[in-house]
Amino acid sequence: MVTTLAIDCGGGGIKASVLDAAGTMRARPLRVPTPYPLPPSLFVKTLLDLGARLPAADRLTVGMPGMIRHGVVVATPHYVTRSGPRSRVDPDLVAEWSGYDARTALAEAFGVPALVLNDAEVHGAGVVAGTGCELVLTLGTGLGSALFDGGMLAPHLELSHAPVRWNTTYDTYVGEPERRRLGDAFWSRRIRQVVDGLRPVFRWDRLYLGGGNSRLIRPEQVARMGDDVVIVPNTAGIVGGVRAWDLIGGRYDPTT
Repeated sequence: MVTTLAIDCGGGGIKASVLDAAGTMRARPLRVPTPYPLPPSLFVKTLLDLGARLPAADRLTVGMPGMIRHGVVVATPHYVTRSGPRSRVDPDLVAEWSGYDARTALAEAFGVPALVLNDAEVHGAGVVAGTGCELVLTLGTGLGSALFDGGMLAPHLELSHAPVRWNTTYDTYVGEPERRRLGDAFWSRRIRQVVDGLRPVFRWDRLYLGGGNSRLIRPEQVARMGDDVVIVPNTAGIVGGVRAWDLIGGRYDPTT
C-alpha cells in the first residue's frame, strides 16, 4: 500500500501527516510555526525535520502558497518577506525563490517522488466531486484558489492578487488581518459579497470554501450564498495530498 507524506505549508504554520492510499491519516497531524525569514534552504530543512517526526512514506506531496508551475516556484507571497505575511519584502529572498525548483529539491532531500503544488490546489484535491466546474477558495492568511474541470486541475491563476475594490487585492480584502479588524460578522458579509461577485465570472457548478477561516463564516451568510456553495474542513489541505496525484491531469510526471 502506497503511503504519502502530505505537508500543507501556510503563511503562519506548516502542517503534516502520513496518509494511506485511501487518504486516511495514519499519524496524528503535526504543526510547527512557519519560520521567518525563510530562504529555500530553511524551507527544505523545516519540512525534513517535520517529516522525521512522522512514519516513513513512499512519496511526498507539498502544498505551498504562490504560483507553482511544474513544481517550480514562479512567485510566492509570504516566504519572500522578512518576518511573515505583510512584512517588508526582502529582495534577496525574492531572487532565491524565483525559479526555485522545489519539487526536485524536495525529492532529493526526502529520497522519494515529490509533488509540489499551490496549497489551494492540494486542498481542492481533497474535496472536489470530480464532475463539472468546481472552484475552491481557501480563507486564511490571504485567499487561495484552485479550479477543477471534470476532476482535472486547471492551470493555476493567482486570483488573490487581483484587485477587488479601491485598488485592494482579494488577499488584503478577505485575509486574516481584515477578519480581525472587522470581526467575524462583518467579515462574513464581505465573504458573501465576494462570492456574489465571482459567481458570474466562473459560473461554477460547485464552490467550496475552505482554509482555516472558513469555519468562522456566520451561518446566516452561508445560507444566503446558495446551495452550490459548500463549507469544507481545513484538514483537506493534508488529506488532498493523496488524491492530488490523480488530479494533476498529466501536466507533468512527478517521478522524473
